[in-house]
Amino acid sequence: MEHITLLIGIVIVTALVFDFTNGFHDTANAMATTISTGALKPKTAVAMSAALNLVGAFLSVEVAKTISGGIIDEGSGIRPEVIFAGLVGAIVWNLLTWLAGLPSSSSHALFGGLIGATLVSVGIGGVNADAVVMKVLIPAVAAPIVAGIAATVATRLTYRLARNRAEEDTAKGYRAGQIASAALVSLAHGTNDAQKTMGVITLALITGGALAPQADPPMWVIASAGIAIALGTYLGGWRIIRTMGKGITDIQPPQGFAAQTGAAVTILASSHLGFALSTTQVCSGAVMGSGLGRKGGVVRWSTAGRMVMAWGLTLPAAGLVAAGAAFLAGQGTWGVTTVAVLGVVICGAIWAASRRKPVDHSNVNDVEPVEPAGVVTAALQSVAPPPAGSTTAGDGTIEGIPAQSTTRSPATSAVR
Repeated sequence: MEHITLLIGIVIVTALVFDFTNGFHDTANAMATTISTGALKPKTAVAMSAALNLVGAFLSVEVAKTISGGIIDEGSGIRPEVIFAGLVGAIVWNLLTWLAGLPSSSSHALFGGLIGATLVSVGIGGVNADAVVMKVLIPAVAAPIVAGIAATVATRLTYRLARNRAEEDTAKGYRAGQIASAALVSLAHGTNDAQKTMGVITLALITGGALAPQADPPMWVIASAGIAIALGTYLGGWRIIRTMGKGITDIQPPQGFAAQTGAAVTILASSHLGFALSTTQVCSGAVMGSGLGRKGGVVRWSTAGRMVMAWGLTLPAAGLVAAGAAFLAGQGTWGVTTVAVLGVVICGAIWAASRRKPVDHSNVNDVEPVEPAGVVTAALQSVAPPPAGSTTAGDGTIEGIPAQSTTRSPATSAVR
């Protein structure tokens, strides 16, 4: 193993903590629709997702190269404490959005943290602006739109192909399809998100002189990142699973299958090209697209709007936290220690707050009453009316279609 100083060791541990939070923050990407439709039991779903995240971590290193040698200029004087500060900013934002049940982007939290810390420490010259635009910002805008359109088309096609079949005849096939597509998303998530932590650790090793510039991640880095994200995935980010599975739209098995398949294809293609996109944004866009694709489907635009706002805030918010952490860390050993202590205190406070209104596998599918149909939903329903024999109730639900649970859980109040 490369020669590793104490500071680099701290950075590596912090990176793996971020990877762990990334795992439970993004479990919803693969398993929310599968859990919400009952295709898999919650604990079974997260166990399968964790195993496939681990496998996916070993399939590629292209995204890791984008992180370690693309977004941040490793030759600009970046020090390990700068990377440490960036990781602290990303972890704090991840936990805040998890507490609120908002499926924001762990990837963009990481990018924002690294960029904010770099700007404070070495200036704008330490950031490769072209790489940020081409491999982060453009995919961030395009990916959820592409995934949403693909899911809309796939959902409409799925319903059209099965329009003359009884629901009980197709239920088993859709269940198998959902499980297979969820597995594909989990595998794709491992190939994309686990690599981001690999890239950060590799960047720390390079800046600390333990690796040569432009080096690939060592095998121990790949394995440790894969294990950390798998453990986080198994923990289950139940708050975000609830929002993704029940808060955006009422997912039926054909929609879940279409959404997950479209998302998986988008993520795998981006990993192959080295685009470090947000799997959260891709999967959220696909879920919204599946809601638009079903006749009479209702997309809860207030929840979707809060999600989009969180996406827009993620880069700058994580960057601001990381910038403050970088300023302190730059003061020397006492500064690094202060950042570490503050980070632990903040994370502990967030965890304590989450225990007041716990969400776990036993209540993850409890939801609030459906919000009233808004202008957008009403317009879409006028173009694509509900199936024959169904009517739209005043609260935006579709009569004639089995209703979802409407039990209010206090833990969802933050995301409504």
